[in-house]
Amino acid sequence: MSRNILKLSETIKVFDAIIIGAGAAGLFCAGQLRQKGKKTLVLEASDKIGTKILISGGGRCNFTNLEVSYKNFHGKNPQFARSALLQFTNADFIEMVKRANIPYVEKTLGQLFVDRQGGANNILQMLTEACKGIKIKTGVEITSIEKNEDFKITTPEGEYLARNVIIATGGKSIPKIGATGFAYDIAKQFGISVNEPSAALVPLVFSGQKYDWVKSLSGVSCEAIVSSKSASFKEAILFTHKGMSGPAILQISSYINQGEEIYIDFTAGHDFEKKILSTKQKHPNQSFVNTLSLLLPSRLAKELVGDLGERKLHSLKNHEITDFITRLKSFPLTPAGNEGYYKAEVTKGGIDTDELNQKTMESKKVPGLYFIGECIDITGWLGGYNFQWAWSSAWACANGIN
Repeated sequence: MSRNILKLSETIKVFDAIIIGAGAAGLFCAGQLRQKGKKTLVLEASDKIGTKILISGGGRCNFTNLEVSYKNFHGKNPQFARSALLQFTNADFIEMVKRANIPYVEKTLGQLFVDRQGGANNILQMLTEACKGIKIKTGVEITSIEKNEDFKITTPEGEYLARNVIIATGGKSIPKIGATGFAYDIAKQFGISVNEPSAALVPLVFSGQKYDWVKSLSGVSCEAIVSSKSASFKEAILFTHKGMSGPAILQISSYINQGEEIYIDFTAGHDFEKKILSTKQKHPNQSFVNTLSLLLPSRLAKELVGDLGERKLHSLKNHEITDFITRLKSFPLTPAGNEGYYKAEVTKGGIDTDELNQKTMESKKVPGLYFIGECIDITGWLGGYNFQWAWSSAWACANGIN
């Protein structure tokens, strides 16, 4: 008996902070704690670190955006993000990227991507370089977390003690890289409210004969404005064999619940009516479908024209064209659902922000317990915002640990 007690005590290590999760938020937080001289340990369940960083942006990592505010986020209380985003801004992270000599490029809508061979790996290397001297253990199964005076984390290899525990395990999106609901389980264990998580930034699925035409257009893409009751995005849409994807669809997926309609403006805000009426004057014998095919992908045009398709422009009354364009500008569709966590880029919902200190990400109920990154009920738009939330929330957390 005494030998067993001795063996167990030898495995116990005391840390200022233990970070659970070696993704974007966890690694960045570890680097900041190292600068403060805090004795820190990072525990990661999977065999690799930073997996989501490496696969993001097609391997180029859309690490932030040129324009960032709490208005680019949603959740129960998006304004919760304001403090952290002001403490550590997009400009602050861009400056870090510059100091690391990582070239980057701006793509659409202010999105910043790594512009170098190796892509996202450059960001991961920058983060791990900042963690030099910090022990990062991978393949670690955490069997329990308890709190008395300090926190005790139990694993098959032993126990660890820490004054502070930081949960940075993300949400449930992309389970193939090891994503789980660990953060939510820990929150519930300590009596911390969790708003129902669900897939976000995810392709939509359409079912039933009514929507066979949608799936028949697989591979077709165009610019459009996609709206819900509370949001609207003007970006590309892509038809798939299951339904619809593309940036605008991914964006709107975060704002709708099961059974809610979306509305697509296939004109993308352009004056199709003026262009068609002009063509009618110049080429009255041109068919309506051929005219619309000059404005939209031909396969899509053929599906949308309906009974007007083969009619010559001269046979169409102006109000018929007006009525058609009106429908085209607010085309209602009801998704059957989405492709779930397997295809979702992030998870919406999560740790209720009412439960956390917005300046430090610390639990109001459990001193020393912090949640950072995606596991919190703060979800960013597509375009680098979720990475910025990882950096900002991690910085706020590290800055709040004395």
